[in-house]
Amino acid sequence: MAEVILDLAIESLVRGGQQVLRDIRWTVRRGEHWAIVGPNGAGKTSLLQILAGYLWPSRGSVVVLGARFGETDLRALRKAIGVVSSALDALQPVDLDAATVVASGFEASIGMPWNGVTSEQRAAADRALSAVGAAQLASRELGTLSQGERQRVLIARALVHEPALIVLDEPCAGLDPVARERLLADLAVLAAHRSAPAVVLVTHHLEEIPPFVGHALVLAEGRRIASGPTALALTSATMTEAFGVTCDVRPDGRGRRFLVVRLP
Repeated sequence: MAEVILDLAIESLVRGGQQVLRDIRWTVRRGEHWAIVGPNGAGKTSLLQILAGYLWPSRGSVVVLGARFGETDLRALRKAIGVVSSALDALQPVDLDAATVVASGFEASIGMPWNGVTSEQRAAADRALSAVGAAQLASRELGTLSQGERQRVLIARALVHEPALIVLDEPCAGLDPVARERLLADLAVLAAHRSAPAVVLVTHHLEEIPPFVGHALVLAEGRRIASGPTALALTSATMTEAFGVTCDVRPDGRGRRFLVVRLP
């Protein structure tokens, strides 16, 4: 049986007196790539914060990359996970060059690492940028890049230390259709490598889930609606339950899906 990358048994997560997550059982194994889908307020962001070691469930157990919460140094664990999110993007200093931003992934730091960037780290940053089709951006300041270019830099940052798990929080947000398709194509190339990390991709939009993502977890109101292979988890019935209106899930014939919402 394949190695377990993460194993969550969240009985509840309470924040501000409100139950944000409840009764979520989820396991990801090496070689699997997952999408997390659900409406606003479904609990997706809170679940990501738990995966990245920034939040603990109120009741339950969490094991990520073999590290059980409560028995491990979460600071070290965070360095073993690649995270890409709009919140992280907003914190990055715009006057740093892209290669330095990528190299900061070794220390999970924001901005220039406190001890600078070594030649080995710089070489690794250049390789990571090349892997996402962004080698030409290495010397450009982050503030001069388009949204699509910034996304590629942040993905390279998440990949630079060769993590076993990478979390992509709405990686296509703000991208035009062409930039989105180019990014998804590059992610598919990365995922095809034998040593590729497990990918967890969070999105509201089914059309942004590429064919290499073979599993999905559907959330609504903090609970699991469905999980498993995408053909079974991403159906008209599960989307209707998750979003609370009639939804039709339609295949595009190329391994992707799109959602048609029928308002009352």
